[in-house]
Amino acid sequence: MHSAAKAYGQVAQQIANPRELEARLLLKAAARLQHVREDWDKDPSDLGEALLYNRKLWSVFLTSVTSPDHEMPAAIRQNIANLGLFVMNHTIEISRDPRPEALVALININREIAAGLLGQP
Repeated sequence: MHSAAKAYGQVAQQIANPRELEARLLLKAAARLQHVREDWDKDPSDLGEALLYNRKLWSVFLTSVTSPDHEMPAAIRQNIANLGLFVMNHTIEISRDPRPEALVALININREIAAGLLGQP
């Protein structure tokens, strides 16, 4: 987990806008999950790696928004934390009972949060 946070921090320093970085990472995770979903019948072997990437990303978000010195309003932080907990629990469910349609929720959450971070409707 530490390596994911470290990598996130290093990339964040290279990009001026942290919101844009977060959006890009969420879109990358969504794309990986979408690829697994689309190729499920051919080869679902990338499922574990895609779920792991998404889980690490959300772990970083959860750690960040639950920090008492985070600048975001408490209500928004709570909403992000709740989404993060859903993502974690849903990931466990998918790991127990892998189904391509179960990936849709994770893909949509990542895309919607990314759109919000980028200021898109």
